Amino acid sequence: MSPRGNHSLIAPPLTLQFEDNKLLQVLFGEHDRNLVRIEETLGVRISSRGNRVSLSGDERSIDIARSALDSLYARLKEGMSVDASEVDAALRLANLELESTSGMTETGREVTLITSKRHIKARSPGQVTYIRALQKSEMVFGIGPAGTGKTYLAVANAVAQLLKGKVDRIVLSRPAVEAGERLGFLPGDMRDKIDPYLAPLYDSLHDMMPAEQVVKRIASGEIEVAPLAFMRGRTLAHAFIILDEAQNATRTQMKMFLTRLGEGSRMVITGDPSQVDLPRGAISGLQNAVETLRNIAGVQAVKFSEHDIVRHSLVTKVVRAYDADDRRRVESET
Repeated sequence: MSPRGNHSLIAPPLTLQFEDNKLLQVLFGEHDRNLVRIEETLGVRISSRGNRVSLSGDERSIDIARSALDSLYARLKEGMSVDASEVDAALRLANLELESTSGMTETGREVTLITSKRHIKARSPGQVTYIRALQKSEMVFGIGPAGTGKTYLAVANAVAQLLKGKVDRIVLSRPAVEAGERLGFLPGDMRDKIDPYLAPLYDSLHDMMPAEQVVKRIASGEIEVAPLAFMRGRTLAHAFIILDEAQNATRTQMKMFLTRLGEGSRMVITGDPSQVDLPRGAISGLQNAVETLRNIAGVQAVKFSEHDIVRHSLVTKVVRAYDADDRRRVESET
């Protein structure tokens, strides 16, 4: 998105009117910090009086600011929160909407996931594509850097499908590569050994469902969280199956996992090819699977970029810096 410094034609000021003054104050944020964030990002000027908001700047930036403010206000009306990350997300999607000629940002029901605790909407162009792929395809690969919501949205979609009765259970898995999958060498019982490796998946679950529901559904078998090694020899029918950190699965493990797919099931495989922790010389099953299955109907791969990172803005800069360093290293080796 073009920040401050866009030299498009200056447009006449645009005035927006909102119904609820109390919601409007929440939208502005403490000391108007949300408005300041929009001003600094777009180079527009925002002023308010009562329930009216005036936007000044170039035409394109005003359009993006208007769309973002409308989206954030609608979010508040639905009982959801607005913070700095939501402001950034609204600006990204507003920019996409302006650039797209195909209605790419229909950010209503089609790209909203409903769980027990929250309604989750796409917050970047890549997330829009990803959620649509999750709703359409039986096998989806989510590939990209940390902070893009690959795993979070997959778990959200799994919970939404379970609550609607479209699947009977959720199966979440990760390779325990840090332990070399040799869990027997670790202290404690099996639960003590595997839980540290699966903690990010538990975190996502607890963000989607009340804690007591998570505990109850795990106890009943409706939700299973287990290392990749535990998937061998099983057929998973009527389930929503997620493999996280898939870049750390070998080609053999990946084939084993993908062939667990049973009748009425959906499968999501997420990972970051730049974060492979396998022994030197081992082939990552993630990239190999994407290339091997690219022409198979029902399989879709969605690739995220640094522009889809929805964590702290510094994360985007960190990823960009490391990507540049990786390119320099490759060039120096050739």
